[in-house]
Amino acid sequence: MNNPITSERVFSIFKELNAIPRPSHHEERIADYLCQFAERLHLEYERDAENCIVIRKAATAGHEGAEPIVLLNHMDMVCVGMNDPISDSIRAYTENGWMKAEGTSLGADNGIGLSMALAVLEDDRIVHGPIEVMTTTNEEDGMSGASQLSTNFIKGRKVINLDSEDYDTITTGAAGAVLQEHRIPIRRQPAPGGKRRWYRITFAGGLGGHSGVDINKGRASAVVLTWAILAAIYNEYDFDVASIKVGETNASIASSAEIIVCVPSGEAAEYVKAQQEMINEWIKEEYGKNDPEMHCTITKCEPQTTVIDKNALERLLTCLEQIPQGVVKMSETMEGTVETSNNVGRILTEEDTLLVTTHTRSFINGDMKALADEIKGTFTACGGTSDTVMEAPAWQENQQSDFLRLTSDVFNDILGWRPRPVAMHFVLEAGFFVQKFPGIEIACIGPRIVEPHSTSERVELKTVDDIWLVLQELLRRLAT
Repeated sequence: MNNPITSERVFSIFKELNAIPRPSHHEERIADYLCQFAERLHLEYERDAENCIVIRKAATAGHEGAEPIVLLNHMDMVCVGMNDPISDSIRAYTENGWMKAEGTSLGADNGIGLSMALAVLEDDRIVHGPIEVMTTTNEEDGMSGASQLSTNFIKGRKVINLDSEDYDTITTGAAGAVLQEHRIPIRRQPAPGGKRRWYRITFAGGLGGHSGVDINKGRASAVVLTWAILAAIYNEYDFDVASIKVGETNASIASSAEIIVCVPSGEAAEYVKAQQEMINEWIKEEYGKNDPEMHCTITKCEPQTTVIDKNALERLLTCLEQIPQGVVKMSETMEGTVETSNNVGRILTEEDTLLVTTHTRSFINGDMKALADEIKGTFTACGGTSDTVMEAPAWQENQQSDFLRLTSDVFNDILGWRPRPVAMHFVLEAGFFVQKFPGIEIACIGPRIVEPHSTSERVELKTVDDIWLVLQELLRRLAT
């Protein structure tokens, strides 16, 4: 490879992105940045009603006849650990060869890939055919950007998706997903009087993580722990719940929870206080190896003015007991790969409902739909309602394609090894692109990103350098 461009500008663009809050559903400012980026470079661009943006750059002189190439990324990120995701920027730092963030998710998913694509647009020394940098919105919480794309938004039929987190692989397939919001109606009632004790039950310290990639790692879900402690109290004593807040985002394993309850003074109160030690022992026994910092704390708190009706609480506990959580089935054809799973991401007390979100994933579209319908049926039977926020199809690329073979050859020639083709248990926008753009081919690559969707998210710097070199050479060869 002749005179490769270093990754310095990739990281400086990433720093610019991280100064702009970009949670799902709130991408206006980052979309503005992308439009201004294109205008500064005098490049043609389009912005649709969903704030998806495509920026087009003409081919390097002498390569005008090459096939157009699409560089695909999403502009939103999962914001974990932020007091105000709509306003807070990310404070990143490097340590021992990794980039991390101070107390929040990093946004390397998918900010690093987007930074690479923008660096290609900016640097005229990189040889390429016609380029379309395609950046979608709301990838992390519904994929409405990809699902609403017009069928003429891009012209290219070869796509380099820079949204992989597995450095030594080419992602050639991804699970489909159904994201649902379920609501159980509640009636607010005056808090009971008399001699009562109020307690705040919290779960904290969990690793959380991606509800697809990390679903089989044996981590503690705060949803499961919330159900366990409330069910334990329910089976022994009369009690009331004022509020429930579990989980941070729909796409993450819940790592925290806060529940406010009240019970009669005396024996019932003593029982609730004793649950702290008991459930911590259980957490240590069940999850200590894989999630060692997850713990429960039960403290007295100020009385609340209202509680939710007991029927709603009973219906919630029934639903949480009946719907599957975690791995449902392992693949029989892809060793060590989860085939079907379900994750409850959040539980939230709203004004007149209890909100529960579920993320159902599978490589088998029929199994995914059947499980999602089963979960919906559980909530319906308990008097709830269910809305499908997103349904994304599974995707499987032809692993014998010339495009994937070329991509593998570039890895081998630049880095000295060939990446493994893998199918990943997370949903990618590729399924929508395959449906909308007939004949499209997709290779998904990226640096090593660990613990995405969590405060432990980090990206290995050397792998960013390596993928950046691979991208430059891959573009050059595709231009010939």
